Amino acid sequence: MRLPSLPGADDPVVTEIVEAAARLALGRRSAELDLAPEFPRSEFRALGTAGLLGLATATEHGGRGLPLPRVATALFHLAYLGGTTFAKLSLQPEFSSVLGDHGSGPLCDRYYRPLLRGECLVGNQVTEPGAGADAGGLALRAERSGDEFVLRGTKSEVAFAQDADAAIVYARERTGSTDLGISAFLVPQHLPGVTPTIVPDLGERWMRRGTVVYDGVRIPLDHRIGEAGAAFGYLKRELTRERALLAAIYLGVARASWEETVRHVGERTAFGRPLAAQQAVAFPLVEDGARLDAAWMYAERTIASIAEGAPADGSAALSKWMAVETALGVLDHAIQFHGGRGYSKALPHEQRWRDVRSGAIAHGPSEIMHVVAARELWPRP
Repeated sequence: MRLPSLPGADDPVVTEIVEAAARLALGRRSAELDLAPEFPRSEFRALGTAGLLGLATATEHGGRGLPLPRVATALFHLAYLGGTTFAKLSLQPEFSSVLGDHGSGPLCDRYYRPLLRGECLVGNQVTEPGAGADAGGLALRAERSGDEFVLRGTKSEVAFAQDADAAIVYARERTGSTDLGISAFLVPQHLPGVTPTIVPDLGERWMRRGTVVYDGVRIPLDHRIGEAGAAFGYLKRELTRERALLAAIYLGVARASWEETVRHVGERTAFGRPLAAQQAVAFPLVEDGARLDAAWMYAERTIASIAEGAPADGSAALSKWMAVETALGVLDHAIQFHGGRGYSKALPHEQRWRDVRSGAIAHGPSEIMHVVAARELWPRP
């Protein structure tokens, strides 16, 4: 049996990253975390020690500073090796790049650099109960009071709600009666008035998502990240890069299940013939392979555009959408063609499906991804 080679299989840097990840036995640990959800602190530190956190982050911050196309290929391999769990955790410094790019020196020294070493978990808190995907509808307030900001409101669908040491919180900044717009704030999560609540999830349970209530939480003025009212601009640039890199992760997960299924149907017999001889099984898998390749090529082209500084908001949005749709179809076939065992926890396909399913919602739901792409075809005045 001859399968297409994996992207970047001959890249020595990718090989070094994959070998470092393989030594951590990430696939087995991912399955354990699904059954007994917790934040993997020891593996987080191990990723930092191995140089697997912040692959795209600038070297002056302590990251690897790799070009985005190579980062995407490495994340594909991490996901292929161990599912979404540690590939996404590897990307956490990029999810927090607003802090690294716009935070003050002291804030970066205290929170961002330790994040790259796996010593401090920094989360992101954007979504609110009444706003959903409408970031302009954020209601959490940060009101200036003397030499402090006072935060009041609720964040929802928060990853690491109980485990983050600090979070980048997006809030409506006010001074007196003046609304300055949406600003970003670095908020330590142990402060009085911060109350997290965990809501169990379908997949990616290790993130322990939930709500976080801020009831009169006080932070120093220097904990604002960047300029007043500028947070949306910072976040937009971060999201474009994130979405394209997430596409690589989802495709890596699906590629692993596709290969395992191809091997299975080549070995399994039913009604006196190999499953591979049954067109109802073979043809969908052939199509899945083509769709995986096509989605990867689209993501690869998008990531190259981002690396070159070209506008790519729409293509990054569609890369994530296409990768999720493709991966879910591939994973569904993996479950189906493995029969009863495919539906069980004896095999990894059902967990992979549940973990990838979040991709149609997180970092912008698929419906909004289409809106972003449509605006490039028909720009608004």
